[in-house]
This record gives sequence, C-alpha cells and structure tokens, in this order.
Amino acid sequence: MADPSFDVVSKIDRQEVDNALNQASKEVSQRFDFRGTNASIAWSGELGVTVKADTEERAKAALEVFKEKLVKRSISLKSLDAGEPTQSGKQYVIASTLKQGIGQDDAKKIAKKIRDEGPKGVQASIQGDQLRVSGKKRDDLQAVIALLKGADLGVALQFDNYR
Repeated sequence: MADPSFDVVSKIDRQEVDNALNQASKEVSQRFDFRGTNASIAWSGELGVTVKADTEERAKAALEVFKEKLVKRSISLKSLDAGEPTQSGKQYVIASTLKQGIGQDDAKKIAKKIRDEGPKGVQASIQGDQLRVSGKKRDDLQAVIALLKGADLGVALQFDNYR
C-alpha cells in the first residue's frame, strides 16, 4: 500500500463568495449611511469584484461590508486581493481579485517549511498549483497540518484527499 498522503490546496468556494457578494450588495443598498452615495458591489469577470461609490470613504466602507460577509461565510481574507481606491470620473473604484491556487514561490516556501520544521520522513512535492505531502505515519501528516495551520504564509490553505 502507498504511503499516507494529503494535498495542500488554495481554493475558494465560488458559490459562497457569490452569496457573500449578494448579501453585501443588499446591505449596501439598504443601509442609511450609504444613501445617496451610489455605492455598489458587483462581479467583474470570473474572479474579480468591483466596489464603486461617490466618495473614497464610502468605497472603503462598502469593501469592509463585503469582507465581513466573506468572514461570516468562512472564506479567508487572504484569498481577497483588494487594490486602493482610484478615481474614475465622479466615482471611486476599488478593483479586487480573488486568488485561487498556490503560486510557485509560495509552494516552494511551504515545501521548505515542511522540510525544515516538519517531522522527519515527510516529503512535499509540488504538483501544479497544489502540494502533495506524504509520509510513513499518519501522525506525522497530522503534525504537518498543525504546522501549516499555525504558520502565517500569506495564502489561504485547505487540506484535502487525506488518505
């Protein structure tokens, strides 16, 4: 039988993000402090979110409402890459993107952390935009999961295919 293994991935649940976006959009349209500011939150492309408002402060506040909704739906804010407000005509626009997948540099950093601080006999191999971690004992794999959960790597990580 093959060694026990699991995958380290960085995925977002698009349906949960869509629900959070719809809730935030509804709240922005109904809240008193957003009246008359033309504030809106909408999708722009597959993984892009655009926040618009008449003032820079209201645009930032609308983005905060969206972040609150993401957290309530247990989506890590590490997967949201929000830019600075830029003026476009009479409105301020914040362009944000949702990050999915582990980049090559981050994957190397995670693999190095597992090699340096993880239990002996555990290997991490980079496979596209995810990592496969394998070892002789399941307890070692549990220790690696705990190590990665405790580390701040700047990437939202999930663990799946634990076998």
